[in-house]
Amino acid sequence: MNQSIEARAGVRRLISGMFWNAMGRGLPLLLALVLTPLLIREMGLDRWGLFTLALALVGVFGIFDLGIGPALTRGLSERMGDGEDAEAGRLVGTAMVALGGFASFGALVFWLILPWLMTSALNVPPALQDEALIAFRVLACSAPLIVINAALWGVLAAHQRFAAANLVTIPVAAMYYVGPLLLLMVWPSLVAVMLALVACRLANTLSYLWLARPLLPRLSVGHPKMVLPLLRIGGWMTFASLLNQALLYADRFLIGAMLTLAAVAHYATPLDLVLRMWILPVAIAQAMLPAMASAFRTLPEVTAGLLRRGAMLMILLTLPPCLVLAGIGDWVLALWLGADFAAQGGMVLRILAAGIFFSCLSFSANALLDAMGRPDATAKLILAEVVVFLPVSALMLWRFGIEGAAVAWGLRALTDCLGKFWLAGWLYPPARQAAQRLGWALAVSLVALIATVLMPDWRWAVLVAVPGFLLTALATLRALTPEERTTLRPLLRRPWQARRLLQSGLA
Repeated sequence: MNQSIEARAGVRRLISGMFWNAMGRGLPLLLALVLTPLLIREMGLDRWGLFTLALALVGVFGIFDLGIGPALTRGLSERMGDGEDAEAGRLVGTAMVALGGFASFGALVFWLILPWLMTSALNVPPALQDEALIAFRVLACSAPLIVINAALWGVLAAHQRFAAANLVTIPVAAMYYVGPLLLLMVWPSLVAVMLALVACRLANTLSYLWLARPLLPRLSVGHPKMVLPLLRIGGWMTFASLLNQALLYADRFLIGAMLTLAAVAHYATPLDLVLRMWILPVAIAQAMLPAMASAFRTLPEVTAGLLRRGAMLMILLTLPPCLVLAGIGDWVLALWLGADFAAQGGMVLRILAAGIFFSCLSFSANALLDAMGRPDATAKLILAEVVVFLPVSALMLWRFGIEGAAVAWGLRALTDCLGKFWLAGWLYPPARQAAQRLGWALAVSLVALIATVLMPDWRWAVLVAVPGFLLTALATLRALTPEERTTLRPLLRRPWQARRLLQSGLA
């Protein structure tokens, strides 16, 4: 049994899962970066502002899965570690039926409140209100598909079938951007965009079902009580997700209510851009979760090592692009969307680029808390952040505009990161030393990012960012154990032997 768990928690599985998860998110992102200027041109700024709100609502729909998607990943992984998976098919089938019904009810409620949302809550221009109402009602129809996709992804992740899952996801995700653009050429309406998004969600559901069916030969529907253990953990995950979504997207709704839809676009577009940085940490965390869930009870040293190595990968892979955007984000935005857009949103992008680094790093500790079955600790931390940072965001927005809202967002991301690592070390003592080893890297990266944002032009930014990254990299490498340094030293001399070293079984 331990040998099987060690195989699931090995570096080779982690790297493979990270690679395929990154491809599944990264390739559609590259397409999105190319097509975003075309979509803005076809929609116009007001429609684009509504489109960013629609994307936010898609994220909110994810709460209707009641956290059962990641709870399935955790629960099935733990069952496989214990050799108990006979009831997996019935558990998954029951969960999918329950989720579909709950999401349908939530979509109905959303459908009913949309008239008030479009006419009173948001500053939607009168000429767009009818079109926006129909479009968002079309979007509401995707809620059941979103939660069923989350459950099916949980099954595939538990079996570590990341390659197959992402190979079918990539073409569907590409159509998420290509489809709306093609329809806009013949039907310039938000309704066309939403129809394309719903069609993509349906294609995703069918492809996941095709992949998951062989893994669940006894897929059926059992008594609803079977889902109760998942609901206990998933309920906390849902609560944490709901609070996190509120914090993540509250700024743009505050801006829409206090300022204009144009201001929403100038803030939300840089925010959506930096949130793409989540591709790598989410890819790593998704690969870590099933491994940690299988190993945390019987192999604490392996589990702590997964936390530390996952965090080290996140630091080394996400800090360079964050430093680039923190230093020349205004230039990047001007190159992408034009000088006028950059004049309004350039500093927002630079500030958010500094904050997103710590948001990325928090995924490592969050994966361990979920794997242990302690999402309640995460939810309580985020609840405290809601109490503190929602008023802070509103105050900073009122006093300093969208740049102030970006500063509040970055401070919240830093607080969230530090809080989750502290919780991971407190609740799982074997991880405490692993978290402490990363302390210097966090401190140096914080100083480097703040200093880069404050630089007046790109030349000064380069002078600060380059040594800042090198010092952070050195501090990160200090977190390696002596055994890891011995293992990795040949790789530094002969990097082409990376595959052989991974196959050697480094845990």
